Amino acid sequence: MTRPLLILIAGPYRSGTGGDPALISQNLARLEEASGPIFRLGHVPMIGEWVALPVLRTVDPEAAAEGDIMYETARRLLQHCDAVLRLPGESSGADKDVEIAQQLGLPVYRSLDEVPTASTP
Repeated sequence: MTRPLLILIAGPYRSGTGGDPALISQNLARLEEASGPIFRLGHVPMIGEWVALPVLRTVDPEAAAEGDIMYETARRLLQHCDAVLRLPGESSGADKDVEIAQQLGLPVYRSLDEVPTASTP
């Protein structure tokens, strides 16, 4: 048993979609499918796109062109996370999330079965 963790769910979002909005939406839904089980284990699920997409909609287009807001948001968000759940599938962004998590000394889970149950008050 552990305290409740903020767990970043990392996996394909844009990868393999060719920019097709329907495929991107399917990838986001797949990421979100892991949020319920993480919550039921007593933790707080987080997906970088939940934070980055509103930023993308509201930032100056010139600023957005200067860097990848999605990657930068995930990098900043990982400073506040306690762990990462890496879902299967090719994704350079998710691989970067894992790399950053490892540099920060955060656990990286490869399956929901690896996520410990939290003790809740």
